[in-house]
Amino acid sequence: MTRYALLLAPSANRVYTDAAPRLARAELEIFGGSVLSDRPAGISELRLGGVRYLGFDAGLTEADLGYLANLSSSYALFERVGDDLLRPVELRPLERFDDDLITIPKYAGKTNEQFTKLLLNVAVLASGSAGGMLDGRLTVLDPLCGRGTTLNQALMYGYDGIGIEQDGKDVDAYAAFLRAYLKRKRLKHHTELNPVRRERRLVARRFEATVGGSQRLTVFHADTTDAREFLRAGCADVLVADAPYGVAHGAPGSAGRSRGLRDLLTAAVPVWAQLLRPGGALALAWNVYNADRAEVAGILSGSGLHVLDGPGYGDLEHRVDQAIIRDVLVARR
Repeated sequence: MTRYALLLAPSANRVYTDAAPRLARAELEIFGGSVLSDRPAGISELRLGGVRYLGFDAGLTEADLGYLANLSSSYALFERVGDDLLRPVELRPLERFDDDLITIPKYAGKTNEQFTKLLLNVAVLASGSAGGMLDGRLTVLDPLCGRGTTLNQALMYGYDGIGIEQDGKDVDAYAAFLRAYLKRKRLKHHTELNPVRRERRLVARRFEATVGGSQRLTVFHADTTDAREFLRAGCADVLVADAPYGVAHGAPGSAGRSRGLRDLLTAAVPVWAQLLRPGGALALAWNVYNADRAEVAGILSGSGLHVLDGPGYGDLEHRVDQAIIRDVLVARR
């Protein structure tokens, strides 16, 4: 058994930085229960030389290190030699593109990049495709994709991505960003924007990008509850959704805002469940002021999804700001 010290990556968001050790511990436990050959033990926060680390004990193989290189808050990993010395452990995270694909976009309401990566990680780890995290061609669906933070993380991992967004301005902004990024990086690609019709009726606009001749990304400008009009059942290995927090529409706990989230999930989750392949998993984040955990779990279970409650899965709640406490539920079809 080797002792390790994980140096956590800094975040531009101070509140998220404060929550990072606890979230990293939960994520590490989920990795341990899914793909690692040895479940980490003794996970705790350390201070070495005045710097915060996450300490744990494990017998890690090279394959295990490949998985842990993608821990969302991971910055560097060290073996602890005695009480005073640290030996660096080389990590090779999945990075198909330069990290500015994730960091360049700046806009109001953008989900923290580290949290987006955490959401995608826990969805993949909970799915039947967990073993293919490093070398599988997975398809990631974000049915509330906004300007594409989750889709960009999927691209970074080498996965295919599908997004659905009701706001046409967000779809156009993402399409413009991705075209400009691929052109600036001189990456082989093809993009197009076309209407989607069913029986001569317009049901969506579709932005498609093919990168490097094989990796595919598709974004639909449409209502997520209408997804079955343009997507086939079982099209995604994992689904990642960061539900609207509703901060702009009223004070925390207001009846109108609460009904909005419940109504959205009640209508959308049965559709999302159909889009997952058998063994596929969903990771859903939302503001607990809009609905409590039991309510959201009930909606997921009522759509035939099995809500996971093993080590780590119940410890992902954290504060975003005064009006938002964000929680995460992970469920498997």
